[in-house]
Amino acid sequence: MNLISLDIRMLRSLISVVETGSITETARRLGRTQPAITLQLQRLEELTAKQLFLHGGRRLTLTEDGSMVLTYAKSILRLHDELISQLASQEIEGQVVLGTPDLYAAFMLPSILSVFRKSFPRIQVELNCALSTPLVGLVKRGDVDIALVTRMNDFTGGQVVRREQLVWMTGEQSAAYQERPIPLALLPPGNIYRDYAIDTLERANLRWRIACVSESVGGLQAAAFAGMAVTVLGRSALVPAMREIGLNEGLPPLPKVELLLYKSSGATSKAATALHDYLAHYLRLDEELSGRGVPIELS
Repeated sequence: MNLISLDIRMLRSLISVVETGSITETARRLGRTQPAITLQLQRLEELTAKQLFLHGGRRLTLTEDGSMVLTYAKSILRLHDELISQLASQEIEGQVVLGTPDLYAAFMLPSILSVFRKSFPRIQVELNCALSTPLVGLVKRGDVDIALVTRMNDFTGGQVVRREQLVWMTGEQSAAYQERPIPLALLPPGNIYRDYAIDTLERANLRWRIACVSESVGGLQAAAFAGMAVTVLGRSALVPAMREIGLNEGLPPLPKVELLLYKSSGATSKAATALHDYLAHYLRLDEELSGRGVPIELS
């Protein structure tokens, strides 16, 4: 067994899944997709050559070996986080303005920013939630120090740090996808999520109508929860009471979008550099996990 290959992210996922009892909630907390969390657990079982969970039904139950690995995982993770905190420069301080759509602020960044605050307790992060297009303008003008946005067709610059799979979503009990024309809850015009949704339906010769327009992911979710519409979001935004739909419901597959990380030319402080580098590290592409296997069905 090659212990060097035991990735900290695998151990963090194991602990969170046991604590929450849910792969869905773990994915939300850690800013990953459900398939990615499942694949991390499968990879951990492969590397340890042990069965960690009893694979029966939807309830997560640790085996005896799983309990042992969990005990060590907690100790390793505690020491890892303590080391990171000690290595982080306590001298770096200042304020950084981070801009991002509320979709990423709610479902992708919380766990990363929480660890960042522990590592750099004297850096104050001000979060500015807005749509991607205006945020790129703000970061280029220097009104925002760092921006994490969705790449639009006319964007230039920025560093690709992640690819997010777009999926059709609706309420758990909703049959809105069966209506014709299909009612849609979408972001305002000019957003690539909206463009992909409409273009994909047009190519499939499926009739559609706009049932809700919202700049906030909360508005889109409200329409989906109520059974009023189908919406398009990144898979990381899949929450309880929402379900992913697709080919089985007659809807065509959607593409992935790229997430770009921008840093203002005027953001030269050590605090801004620390946050930028931290985000780039934790959001970087994970090609190995994105290309492996089929997820197990656990909630």
